Amino acid sequence: MKKKKVNLRDLNKTSSDTHKRNDAHNQSSAESIVKFKVYVPAIFSFVMLIAGIAVDFFDAFPFFTGWVRIIWYVVAYIPVGFPVIVEGWKSIKNGDFFTEFLLMSIATIGAFAIGEYPEGVAVMLFYAVGELFQSAAVKKAKGSIKALLDVRPNEALVYRNNNYVSVNPETVAIGEKVQVRVGEKIPLDGILLSEKGSFNTAALTGESKPDTIAKGEKVFAGSINLDGVIEIETTKEFKDSSIARILDMVQNATARKSKTELFIRKFAKIYTPIVVFLAIALTFLPYFFVDDYVFSDWLYRALIFLVISCPCALVISIPLGYFGGLGAASKNGILFKGASYLDEMTKVNTVVMDKTGTVTKGVFKIKNIVLRDGSLSEAEMMKYLIAMEEQSTHPIAKAIMEYKADGKDFQASEVSEIAGKGLKGTVNGKTVLVGNKPLMISNNIEVPSETDNIVESIVMVSIEGKFAGYVIIADELKDDAHEAIEQIRESGISKIIMLSGDKDSITQQVAKEMGIDTAKGGLLPEDKLKEVEKLMSENDNKVAFIGDGINDAPVLAVSDVGIAMGGLGSDVAIETADVIIQTDQPSKIAKAIKIGRSTRRSVYQNIALAFGVKAVVLILGAGGLATMWEAVFADVGVALLAILNAVRLQKMKWK
Repeated sequence: MKKKKVNLRDLNKTSSDTHKRNDAHNQSSAESIVKFKVYVPAIFSFVMLIAGIAVDFFDAFPFFTGWVRIIWYVVAYIPVGFPVIVEGWKSIKNGDFFTEFLLMSIATIGAFAIGEYPEGVAVMLFYAVGELFQSAAVKKAKGSIKALLDVRPNEALVYRNNNYVSVNPETVAIGEKVQVRVGEKIPLDGILLSEKGSFNTAALTGESKPDTIAKGEKVFAGSINLDGVIEIETTKEFKDSSIARILDMVQNATARKSKTELFIRKFAKIYTPIVVFLAIALTFLPYFFVDDYVFSDWLYRALIFLVISCPCALVISIPLGYFGGLGAASKNGILFKGASYLDEMTKVNTVVMDKTGTVTKGVFKIKNIVLRDGSLSEAEMMKYLIAMEEQSTHPIAKAIMEYKADGKDFQASEVSEIAGKGLKGTVNGKTVLVGNKPLMISNNIEVPSETDNIVESIVMVSIEGKFAGYVIIADELKDDAHEAIEQIRESGISKIIMLSGDKDSITQQVAKEMGIDTAKGGLLPEDKLKEVEKLMSENDNKVAFIGDGINDAPVLAVSDVGIAMGGLGSDVAIETADVIIQTDQPSKIAKAIKIGRSTRRSVYQNIALAFGVKAVVLILGAGGLATMWEAVFADVGVALLAILNAVRLQKMKWK
């Protein structure tokens, strides 16, 4: 029987993969144990509390009175109460006297002082459980924002010294050749050297559909190679790659607070001391006005008042709402550079957009080929044209070179460039002119009048003094350009304006095709800036500007909300903008507006819920109609409802 040859490299790889799986499993188990340990104190207190209440209710053990009962409930209280008391003491030492830790400590210790032991334990227990849930929700929200950290490539196979070696991506220089195997992440931005590749770009763009890239096209760090071993040539260092920029933006996003967040934090610092003094007044003032004053009764009411008034539901639920919005946006390939821009997005009523690279692909393509010489075929005319354009580096020449024609037998010579007009040369012994209408007229070549009505770029061809035909070159609209305008209108924004540096005739045609009423072309960067500043000064306009180029950076900076196309956009535009569309899809603009509005709704709902419930229970508590149990719901219960409302943003399906 023939023995199967064993490949040591495969064995080593299998062994390495097994170790990685085991390490991942061990790490997961360790994380689960750590997570469980966090809940142990609350579980212990809960069991002790339930057991104590059961013994009290059924009066099963006669000895469960006096000091035995007190010690039982103190033991139940310590695991959840002691950490809160310590935090309260630390805050006092740091000069911050009025915190929720102090409120909960006073309320629960006071409950013990008047003999309400089960309620004292219950209030602190439910407060601790609420804090645990809040902490878990915040981690989940932050985790969805920072999930991109998982796509940070940690190695690159670089071709050095006639061999591929594994190195840290941060050590790879521009222009080096990198190999990427199936299932591995692209370590740096680059250009595909292989014929084609299929990539999962979900982490960068939010799109689950694989992206197919052809040879010579850009690939971005963090994308996952899905099909075959490929090679790329790096075009940026790791620190400048798309994934590094995204990670930096994501990590800094939560630091930029919204005005609502800042207001609530300031409000809590004023609100908490007021509540403490009101509770003191509620305890002692009735002595002067009530005939049957009982200190313990009014102290109990004041303690209920303190528990209800704890501002933790407000303080935690509002930033959590913004975390939810930022997380939902990042999942959809939209990066807000801070919570404040989520708020600003909701106020936008005017959208101004650039044309090239924003609603168009920014790449010239052959739109149409028209023959005017019956003795030539389309392929023959294109061979003459390609032979000439091979001598040019103009973007239009690159578009023409993409035409598939076998022109090896067509060679151009004596090619000269005529400034502002085109090229003149000889191809296979024939004089050929390639360029615009002025070039043809200056050489006494009659041009068809039909070309006068064409607004796109035209490349005309003349062979041996005879007009052969022309090629129309145009920048293609992005696939979702029409959908983007429709969705922006559906979101309630009727004023949509296009400003472009391209020819006004082309700008007007693109605007008309997309259904945009107002458009201006032929604008310099300073002209765009003046137009946007003028709009911002009129009728309380809140302007969002969408662009992608270096020339758009001044407008992105000055507009109320600057939105940059993150895939093809320039580094300057991306750094200047407030919001980045990672997919380069203009249809994501309407989605960003929807996410911003939903986030604001969620935050306002949380504020209304917290204030509404607290106000009702405060009144009932002051009147002696509410117990500690209602107080617990008004505080912890409302906080939990606010958390669920905020987390809902991340679960929503955004169309």
